[in-house]
Amino acid sequence: MLPFEKCPICGGELKSKVVEKILHGGSHTAILKVNAEVCLHCGERLYTEDVVRLFENIRRKLKKQDLIGFDPSGQTFTVDKEWLNKQIEQIVEHTG
Repeated sequence: MLPFEKCPICGGELKSKVVEKILHGGSHTAILKVNAEVCLHCGERLYTEDVVRLFENIRRKLKKQDLIGFDPSGQTFTVDKEWLNKQIEQIVEHTG
């Protein structure tokens, strides 16, 4: 139970949902599903104190590279800036 009846950002209605949360620690990333109160108007997510503590623990483990309890799930890539700029230029040329 959260201390808010309405969204503290916009005053919108809150609804309990299961959401996907992405956490970063060092060079590692973890994805998990947790319960949150989500504003139906602006999308703001509100988490319980216990869930926020869980996020902190996961970030700490990732940063220390303590990956026990984490399952690998594919690879992560950084897009090369030059390649990206060329792609954007081509899109602009075709739409301009």
